[in-house]
Amino acid sequence: MTERTVFFVSDQTGVTAETLGHSLLTQFGGQEFRQVTLPFIDSVDKAKEVVAKIDAAGESSDLRPIVFSTLVQDQFRSILAQANGLHLDIFDVFLAPLEHELGEQPSEAPGKAHGMSDIDAYMKRIEATNFALANDDGGVSRNYDMADVILLGVSRSGKTPTCLYLALQYGVYAANYPLTDEEFESGKLPDFLLQQKRKLFGLTIRPERLRQIRKERRAIGKYSSAQQVRFELRETDKLLKRYGIPNVDTTEFSIEEIASLILESTGVERRVRP
Repeated sequence: MTERTVFFVSDQTGVTAETLGHSLLTQFGGQEFRQVTLPFIDSVDKAKEVVAKIDAAGESSDLRPIVFSTLVQDQFRSILAQANGLHLDIFDVFLAPLEHELGEQPSEAPGKAHGMSDIDAYMKRIEATNFALANDDGGVSRNYDMADVILLGVSRSGKTPTCLYLALQYGVYAANYPLTDEEFESGKLPDFLLQQKRKLFGLTIRPERLRQIRKERRAIGKYSSAQQVRFELRETDKLLKRYGIPNVDTTEFSIEEIASLILESTGVERRVRP
């Protein structure tokens, strides 16, 4: 199968282009993509370099590249449009209808789509991220009284990336606690967790997927053995059922989807809006 090159082009970090592009590309499982992110395109020379890279990729393949773009300024977008590829300009798609509906011309100010236009929201995200890092896998601070949500699950079930996403995207104070043999042998959760029971939310995962993830990290030993994985997930299910803790199977979901399911299930309020 021929691999098609996909470019994510932005005048900032490229996160917006990547997020939308990845979401769309996942709908086409029969294709193979080579993904290239080109961030901070904020000059004419840089825009022309991007065009050269896109054209070169097209010349080396039978398939023309796909380009997801979030360039704000018209002069850079017009240069990019000269490249030989399928252009999916996110601002072109949405700005014109919004301009017509709102009766106002867009400002074309770089950076506004990436959070720095609202310093208060930006600082809330940073504070929430620091909280998530300090309270990762049981953490050293255990400031669970400050947490909006506390994720429970075995090692490599997705706790840390989900907490960080909740913090960075929504400013949510998310902590996580790893379920280990100590909880499995006693069949109980620690008292300090039960004091925050209304904040608890469980992450589960299918045994085969968890074993695959663990083998990538530590292929040999008890940690990634089929027997250990099945044991941990079986005992996790018992604990979640015993205490009536809501949970989600993360196997088929992206981090973004897991975070949305948690917010919907718990009713936790977003401190900031993306």
